[in-house]
This record gives sequence, C-alpha cells and structure tokens, in this order.
Amino acid sequence: NSFYHQLKITGLLHIVVLSGMNITLLSAITAQITSYFGKWVSTLLTILIVIIFIIFVGPKAPIIRAGIMGILTLVSIIFGKRNVAFYALLLSALFIAIFSPSWLSTISFQLSFAATLGIILFGSPKKSESGVSRFPLIGKIFSNLQTSLSAQIFTVPIIFYYFREVSFIAPLSNLLVSFTIAPLMIFGFATAFLGKIHYLFGLIPSYICYSILEYFTKTVEFLSEIPFSFARF
Repeated sequence: NSFYHQLKITGLLHIVVLSGMNITLLSAITAQITSYFGKWVSTLLTILIVIIFIIFVGPKAPIIRAGIMGILTLVSIIFGKRNVAFYALLLSALFIAIFSPSWLSTISFQLSFAATLGIILFGSPKKSESGVSRFPLIGKIFSNLQTSLSAQIFTVPIIFYYFREVSFIAPLSNLLVSFTIAPLMIFGFATAFLGKIHYLFGLIPSYICYSILEYFTKTVEFLSEIPFSFARF
C-alpha cells in the first residue's frame, strides 16, 4: 500500500497498471529508442515489442485494443504522417464504437485515446528543433520529456475527473523513469523465456531487471517525499 501511494503521488501508477496509456508510452519510447536503426526497422521492432508485450501479459480485450490503437497511430508517426496518425486514431475509435461501444466508457480506453492523441499532436519533435540534433543525448532526453508531457497533459484531466487527484511532480518523475519501460519489458520477457529453459540462462537478464527496478523504486521513493507534489480534492 505504501509503494502504491508513492506511485500515485509521483504520477507513475500508469506504468505498473496495464492500461492503454501504458502501451501507448511503451510504443512511443520503443520507437524513439530504435529510431537510430531507420524507419522500417524501428517500425517492425516497435510492432514486435507491442505484440510480445500483449502475449506476455495476456491477450485480453482492452490490451489488444490499446495495442491496435498504438500500432496504427505510431506507425504513422514514425513515417512522419501526423495527419494520417490522427485519422487512424479516429478510425480505430470508430470501429470500437461500432463493434464494442461499451469500451468507449472504460477508463482504459479513454486514457489510451487521450495519451495517443497527445503524442500525435505534440509528442513528435522535429530533429532540427532547438538545435538538439547536435547533442544526441540532450535530444533524446528532450524527446522523452516531450512524449511524456504530451501524454500527461491529455490524460491528467481524465485522471482528475475519475479520481479527484493530481500529481504536480508527474512530468519530472515520468522523465526520470519512463525510459525504463521498454528495457524492463524486454529483459523481463527474456528472463521468463530463458528461465523456462534453465534457471541459469535467466540469471543475467534477471539481474539487469533487478538493477532497473532498484533504480525505479528508489527514484519513486525519493520523489514521493518532495513536499506539495500531490493534491487530492
């Protein structure tokens, strides 16, 4: 309960709860990390990661829906077609409204739709912006921050509406830990898969997972102690 409360204070609950926003951020960050390999490879790897994630956590309806939305829109973003991504998002919502209208009222759908919309509109910085292309590390940090903030801005009103609470420190906390989502998923899957073959094979990726999780938990604990970082109404 204590760690759960710390996640709420830091605005990071979406990272550990399987939601559409979680998959949207996973897809966006994976696309950014793999962007150095080129558009086609990055696209295929992003789709593969999403599919593996869906299989790994269980192909339930909300997860599949979020995965489809993420793939449709983020593939369009990767190819620089922001308008196409926007129409793809609307099209996926239209299909859901026709074939499963009850999903429209779920928090998971609303969070994934809002997060994806935010990333489409504001989460795809141009490489030439602010001269960050001359400093790759700074550019990557800026890109991750913009992606996180874009999703946060559009999802905070929904979270506030349903739960009557807001985290003022969420942008900073997401910047500091959101990049751990993709490697945790990759090495977590490797640990489970290789561990099934023999537990020794799963040791190395499990140690990597442990190190990442240690950083994650310590960061959450530290940020949650900052005064006036959370409010409930």
